[in-house]
This record gives sequence, C-alpha cells and structure tokens, in this order.
Amino acid sequence: MEPPVAELRLPDRLLMGPGPSETHPRVLDAFGTPPVGHLDPAFIDVMNDTQRLLRATLRTDNEWTIPVSGTGSASMEAAIGNLVEPGETAVVPGNGYFGDRMAEMVRRAGGTAVQVETPWGKPLDPADVRDACAEHDPAVVGVVHAETSTGVRQPEMSAITDAAHDHGAMVVADCVTSIGGVEFRMDEWSIDAAYAASQKCLSCPPGASPLSVNDRAMAKILDREEPVRSWYLDLSLLDDYWGEERAYHHTAPVNNVYALREALRLVDEEGVENRWQRHEEYAEALQEGLWALGLEPVVESDVRLPSLTTARLPSGLEPGEVVATMRDDYDVEIATGLGAFADEAIRVGCMGYGARRGPVLETLGALGETLASAGVGVEPGAGVEAAVATLGRR
Repeated sequence: MEPPVAELRLPDRLLMGPGPSETHPRVLDAFGTPPVGHLDPAFIDVMNDTQRLLRATLRTDNEWTIPVSGTGSASMEAAIGNLVEPGETAVVPGNGYFGDRMAEMVRRAGGTAVQVETPWGKPLDPADVRDACAEHDPAVVGVVHAETSTGVRQPEMSAITDAAHDHGAMVVADCVTSIGGVEFRMDEWSIDAAYAASQKCLSCPPGASPLSVNDRAMAKILDREEPVRSWYLDLSLLDDYWGEERAYHHTAPVNNVYALREALRLVDEEGVENRWQRHEEYAEALQEGLWALGLEPVVESDVRLPSLTTARLPSGLEPGEVVATMRDDYDVEIATGLGAFADEAIRVGCMGYGARRGPVLETLGALGETLASAGVGVEPGAGVEAAVATLGRR
C-alpha cells in the first residue's frame, strides 16, 4: 500500500529565471482572499478595477481589455485565434522561440504563417516586415516586443505597425516579458491587439493573463465569417462576461483575478514609468555583474531587455549543470538558453519584485561561487562587487 500523500512543502527558491518571478507578498495575500462567486456584484467591482488598471499599465484606452482565464499562452492563442481566420496569411517573427509559437498558433487557426527570418539574438528589421507585407498581403502581422528566449527587445515598434497598417493588416504584439517592467505604449505605437502574462514583471502567480484589443480589431472579430475554433477563447462570447452585460460564459479564476488586481495596484502606486526605470537600473547592475564574472552578452546593449538577460557562459561549462547547482546548492532559480542558445547560455531574469538590490546581489553571489567551484578562474565576489559599484553610480 502506498504511503499517504504528505503535506505540501516546497523549497524556498529565489526565482530569477525567465518566469515565474518572485511574487510580491501583497499579491500572495490577495491571492489567498476567500473567493466569492464569479457573478457576485462584489466580484464585478473587482473585474472593473482590474480592467481599469490594465488599461493604465498597457498605456491604452481600449475598452476591450481583460484578463484571459489561463496562462500567457492562452492569451496568445486568444489574440491569434480570434484575429486570424481560416485561409488568411499572418506575417510573424522568425527570431525566437515565441515567434515560432506564434506561427504554430496561426497554422492551428487555419491560417498560413510567413516568418520573417532573422538571426536569433537580433530584432526584426521593419524594412523586412514591410517587404513581407508587400509580398504576402497578410491579414495580421505579429511582433514579439520582448522575446523571452533570447532577451531581445524589439525597437521601432511604430515602424512595424506602420508597415502593417499600410498594407491593411492588424498588428498583434507579444508583451509577455515587458508588461509592467519594460516601456510599452499600446496606443501610441498603434498596436491593434496585445497579449501578456502575469508571472513576469507583474510578479503575480500565473493564471489570469492580460489581453487588449482595439475597436478595429474587435470589429474584425465580430464580423468573422466562421466562428473562432476555440469556444473557450472566443472573444465575441467572452464579451458577454467582460463587457457590459456581465453574463455567464465560464467560471473565472476568481483568486487569480484578485492577485492580478493587487499586482496592478502595485504598478499604479509606483507609477509605470518609474517601474520601467527601476527595471533598467537593476538590470544594468545585474548585467555588469555577469560580465565581471566572465560571461558574455548574447544581445547588443541597445536592444537588450532589462527584464531578461541571456549570457554566454565561459567555455566548457554546461548551462544545465550551472542551473542545477544554482538551484540545488543555493536555492536560486535561473534557466538555460532556448533554441540556438540552449547549449551555451543561461537566462537570468530581473523582473518585478525580483528587480531589487537583494535578489540581484544574491543571484550574482551564488553564480560567482558556482563558477568558481566549477574551475572558472574568477573571484566569486566579482559579480556582486561590480553590481554594487554600478548601483553606487546612480
């Protein structure tokens, strides 16, 4: 007979990988609030608050701004699955793992995906997007603003939206690793639909994921010739719940919405632009610490994300072994690279509640000791020293 399942007891890890990130204590408290019904007037007030705060964080006035029930991939699939109709073409990025996922979702929606082939670790060139639009006449153009697999920030977002709109295409933007931590201006950049996740710079448990679509995009969704293939993620049906009617569609993840509301309150209290600046400051300190330990940047500084740094390890080190030692010996979680960088790089997050002095210095200290124990000729404290000096210059 098998022994009974024991009480849940997990290690106390410092989460400094590509997500989930450190959860703010106030968010955890909100998550633990006893649930009410998903149609309770008290919860409708929570829904209203969450939508208003989401608009402010995304820098948009879009009425149709909601948390999708599910992780960021659900929000991603909702955006693409609603805006891409069978037989339509979508131009999507070819410079990272999540551009590839976008292409797969286009195909599953019945569309044709055309990828703008770009080396991993580089941003898209708006001229290439414009050329692809001219050649393929897409209905949708996708762009990953913050590519979590490489640590690339996509600059010139307005140039990409201009290229798409000049050809009559909708723009869908992935801001999963930028929302609440990296400058993102949905309306100013003329983005038609944006999706995100809660467990990165918002420092919130995964499970309720931001999505915003403008009037133009919603009109296309409501005018589709064929129904969306996913009933659960059909925005024309979800409009009955998150729109004015507040009518039943499915049971919302009540406690996840509580947590997201509190995470967005924290953004509002700090000020989203102040929050962007904080991420820049602590990312600079983290990166200077990494370079002092002998790691090398994968991404050029002018397009490098503050929220996620991909760094090549000194020659001969296996990323998986470094990640395992950090986790098992120091209770610090980072991650290996993905795709083209899987065998040579690590990914270190600097997100939300983790974008602070303590987590950054603890991560660099643990990494320095890990590298020294692996035989790398480096002073274990060199990373911490460099980060402290960088912060001291602020």
